[in-house]
Amino acid sequence: MPSYVAMLRGINVSGSKMIKMEALRASFETLGFTNVRTYVQSGNVVFTAKDRTAAPLGPKIAARIKRDFGFDVPTVVLGGEALARVVDANPFVGKKGVDPAKLHVTFLAEAPGAAGLDKMQAVSSGRDQFQCLGTSVYLVCPDGYGRTKLNNNAFERALRVGATTRNWKTVTTLAQMASES
Repeated sequence: MPSYVAMLRGINVSGSKMIKMEALRASFETLGFTNVRTYVQSGNVVFTAKDRTAAPLGPKIAARIKRDFGFDVPTVVLGGEALARVVDANPFVGKKGVDPAKLHVTFLAEAPGAAGLDKMQAVSSGRDQFQCLGTSVYLVCPDGYGRTKLNNNAFERALRVGATTRNWKTVTTLAQMASES
């Protein structure tokens, strides 16, 4: 069975939309997913499923979370192989002067249009840099993600698509976990 990674936006942040990881894993298992594992408390789930594509999984997971926990959670799902390609394609890895601890990836619910990308280019970002490849936005935030203007809300407003961001360590760990499924 193929492996998948689900990234849930906004759970267990600042005391809102609280979900215990044991309960989250149980919700995934009720959907028929197997080998369900979570990584950190912020909504990263690696699992295997009979489904051959990731497309129907996000809405199915979001509906289950709404049913089990009573709130909406935007969910992005990638196949394990797709996440490995995201890792391999990062244009900032190994670039001189780039600290891997300052790398992030924003995962978009769908590919953005050219007009939205033009809007994003106009966002004053100081030393921060980004590059969009398909549904992945690679970020370098030398002063930290908490200080950047290139955050989820900025991308969602400009690109008019849902977004969730993970730091580079989380992205690479999830890719490794998916490869082991």
